[in-house]
Amino acid sequence: MDSIEAQFVRDTIAKNKVAIFSKTTCPYCTMAKEPFRKLKVDAMIVELDGRKDGNAIQSVLGEMTGARTVPRVFINGKFVGGGTDIKRMYELGTLQKYFE
Repeated sequence: MDSIEAQFVRDTIAKNKVAIFSKTTCPYCTMAKEPFRKLKVDAMIVELDGRKDGNAIQSVLGEMTGARTVPRVFINGKFVGGGTDIKRMYELGTLQKYFE
């Protein structure tokens, strides 16, 4: 994974407490972004459908996380899941613990 896209993904994850790789029309992506809005957490959101290299980035994320589906959410450099995972973490109160 030495591509420009792979480096972009690594840099984005490393430089942001929260990085969300998303698509604007995806309901699961909206589900993942909403808890961060409610918590007033500034997340770096990369909308893949608005980028020419979005498909290549999605392939890199697939290699890194085991799935190409979006959203792909990272907190503190660690992959934490997708839309339903984030929603569940928020409902259980475990998401909030990252930002105390």
